Amino acid sequence: MRIFLTGATGFIGSAVLPELLKAGHQVIGMTRSDDGTKALIAAGAEVHRGTLEDLNSIRSGAAKADAVIHTAFDHDFSRFVENCEKDRRVIGALGDALKGSDRPLLITSGTGMGAGTHGQPASEDVFDASHPNPRIASELAGNELLDAGVNVSVMRLPQVHNTVKQGLITPLVAISREKGVSAYIGDGQNRWPAGHLSDVARLYTLAIAKKEPGERYHAVGEEGVTAKEIAEALARGLKIPAVSLSQEKAGEHFGWMGMFAGMDMPASSARTQAKLGWIPTGPKLIADLNAMQYF
Repeated sequence: MRIFLTGATGFIGSAVLPELLKAGHQVIGMTRSDDGTKALIAAGAEVHRGTLEDLNSIRSGAAKADAVIHTAFDHDFSRFVENCEKDRRVIGALGDALKGSDRPLLITSGTGMGAGTHGQPASEDVFDASHPNPRIASELAGNELLDAGVNVSVMRLPQVHNTVKQGLITPLVAISREKGVSAYIGDGQNRWPAGHLSDVARLYTLAIAKKEPGERYHAVGEEGVTAKEIAEALARGLKIPAVSLSQEKAGEHFGWMGMFAGMDMPASSARTQAKLGWIPTGPKLIADLNAMQYF
């Protein structure tokens, strides 16, 4: 297939691109920059210049493809709500170009959208349309397209990691370095799911080939790593103490990260693994944190 890949030079997209090529697909990679153009050409992809703000460029990229994978997202968390709404508009524009066909669109969300109750891991068959996380906008946009006959499926991401970046843990490293302590809240037993970048990239390739409308996949290699384990790994790497903070002090210490730091959000990928034959094999989160270059 000719696959239009948004975010093709980003952390996730740049790992998905070679997996798609290895599987025999052609890739049209979207970029906004000259450096991105050079990187895509070097990787063996066709270049499409565009931005998330220019919906016409989004539509024209999707129009010339057999399938679309949407990994791009503006990760400025100081404008998180606004950026989630921007993602809703982008998904709508991609859908505009695919309506009236069976060409698949694979969008990206977070595992928290499948959260159950009483500490149970989030699962692929759960979708709470009233979820308070602003990222719900992405899946709501996908549902609207699904109702309009577009072949949409969803990839839900945990903390995606390698030894360079680790989702929300990357800004946590910066906060820990600035504060001189690596903190967790209370007993630190709240859990974050994780998935190695190589496993996640492979899963996107399997999912787009499946072309199954309405399906939700969880790119989860580990159901839940405790906040205390993460904080202690950062403390070892930064050579600073690991400390427990009360919930009342979380906002002052973590800033915008305070809304996430105490969340318990385990997630399962049992259904995904069974459906796609996907078996995560990459390094675990703590192993990557231990192998990082902190200085």
